[in-house]
Amino acid sequence: MLKCKDIIKSYNGHRVLNGVSLDISKGEFVVILGASGSGKSTLLSVLSGLERADGGAVECGGANLSELNDSQLTAFRRDKIGFIFQQYYLLSHLSVQNNVKMGADLVGNKDYVKIIEAVGLGDKLKSRPPQLSGGEQQRVCIARALAKNPEILFLDEPTGALDEKTGREVLDYIIKFKAERGITVIMVTHNENIAETAETVVRMNSGKIVETRKNAKPKTAYEIGW
Repeated sequence: MLKCKDIIKSYNGHRVLNGVSLDISKGEFVVILGASGSGKSTLLSVLSGLERADGGAVECGGANLSELNDSQLTAFRRDKIGFIFQQYYLLSHLSVQNNVKMGADLVGNKDYVKIIEAVGLGDKLKSRPPQLSGGEQQRVCIARALAKNPEILFLDEPTGALDEKTGREVLDYIIKFKAERGITVIMVTHNENIAETAETVVRMNSGKIVETRKNAKPKTAYEIGW
């Protein structure tokens, strides 16, 4: 489904990714752990096509991202990828419905309101982001990403700014959506406990993968510590 081999990425002469290789199967839930500066968020950006690698190859569904031109890479991100950041990046002047509609319109999805209702915001359709709590705004971000019907969902610290109750709710919804739709989920987090919900755990240090392990029986969002 998604494979990278010998990925190298540098910023201002500093190598952030140093020969990273990873193979992710369709429908897999992967959590990437590591201290700040370990390269995990940069790896997420390269795997999703948000940034180009300086060396190595990233393949998704048979396509080599390094061989795509800018317009082809944009089409790949539009058609295949959903991305949820720790920062919400919502348009404050638009309603919840219209923020999510922006993602849905990219792929012609007319049923996006069902996703808003599924994340528990059916009564907030006309509300604007400044009127919502942090957890509610993050759920809008999730709905916007899922409204694209992505094949792969990338998440960069999606619960990092949330309290425990809201964080568990957000994580629970992501896990359930993944199971229902069979999508691939790749999440970067500092929260070691969240790794217990994944099928595969990848640990990074100094721009390299230092450990990859499988969870025989992944836990639910309500079975882990926080």
